[in-house]
Amino acid sequence: MNKIRKIFFLNLIFILASFSLNSEIIDKKINLKDLFIELKNAEYIYDAKKIENKIWDIWSEHNSNEKLTKAMTLGTKHMSNGNYIAAYSIFTKIIEKDPKWAEGWNKRATVSFLMGNYENSLKDIDETLLREPRHFGALSGMGLIYINLNQYEEAIKSYKAAKEIYPLIESGKIIIELKKLIKELEI
Repeated sequence: MNKIRKIFFLNLIFILASFSLNSEIIDKKINLKDLFIELKNAEYIYDAKKIENKIWDIWSEHNSNEKLTKAMTLGTKHMSNGNYIAAYSIFTKIIEKDPKWAEGWNKRATVSFLMGNYENSLKDIDETLLREPRHFGALSGMGLIYINLNQYEEAIKSYKAAKEIYPLIESGKIIIELKKLIKELEI
């Protein structure tokens, strides 16, 4: 009878742990939904920036694997220090371990951009947006790539999509400059 109780209690602990993890994931999704509503309705850039930072914090933390979160932090540190090859390798490993995590794709897109590989960066941005269509960072990055490729109309579309999600986004100011540039090029 004691073995049956132990098995029962171990199963109960496992079920409760799984429920706790699932409720944490649900809480993050609910929190993100609320944060995006707040972001869209923010009237002041200071408030919008605080909300933006909370969103980035959630995006940058893996929902169930602390090792992947630590790897993300390490990869980001390498990227910030200009160690692009090391960062790319780390982000690739993150994607291999959890291809559903949008931020793995986004960070690899960023480091690809920094290495001048725009085609790979755009592919990874597409993957990011498949997993998180509200990723204003990926959309802004896409705009920057299109500027570097002299595809200004596409850049404007990307920035407009980012502004739709995050009306006060700083990169949205580029739209006016791009429209002026397009007119100058037509002359």
